[in-house]
Amino acid sequence: MQNREWKYIKSRAVLWAALLFFVLGVAGVGIGLLPTPFSPAATVEAAMRRETLTIETQSGRQVFEIEVAESPDEKAKGLMFRAKIPDGTGMLFPYGAPQEITMWMKNTYASLDMVFIRGDGIVHRIETNTEPMSERVIASGGPVTAVLELAAGAAAKFGIKAGDRIIHKEFPAKPN
Repeated sequence: MQNREWKYIKSRAVLWAALLFFVLGVAGVGIGLLPTPFSPAATVEAAMRRETLTIETQSGRQVFEIEVAESPDEKAKGLMFRAKIPDGTGMLFPYGAPQEITMWMKNTYASLDMVFIRGDGIVHRIETNTEPMSERVIASGGPVTAVLELAAGAAAKFGIKAGDRIIHKEFPAKPN
């Protein structure tokens, strides 16, 4: 084989290897298989405050490890670009004053249960098993001050229903 042919074959092999590396890297990061500090989810996720939140249901108390989406950027990103929402975790979106709140699932790979919470910490309603990647608007159906997003099926699994109480510093303590 002549030197010129060998250089051509080597350059083609390098191009194919680079293309394969790029495609696998983008796919892995995009679906959350390859964690990277530069991925869209990691950028916001790293800065969010982490706390615990308790839900009082008829069958008892359920404790969740949550992230709190406080800033407009954190709220806009939410749980987008995450391949999975682990059991017992979620994200709280506090809004302060009671208002109609709307959410959507754009760029959200995992199905969610959305728990709409009134200012007194009482669950107003729950939208279960939302459709991933959908731009359908999901409304609170009344004035609420926060939304808690959990992995799809969590409401059924833990018996969370409208009328249950959320215990977290965003809501006043239970009256005596």
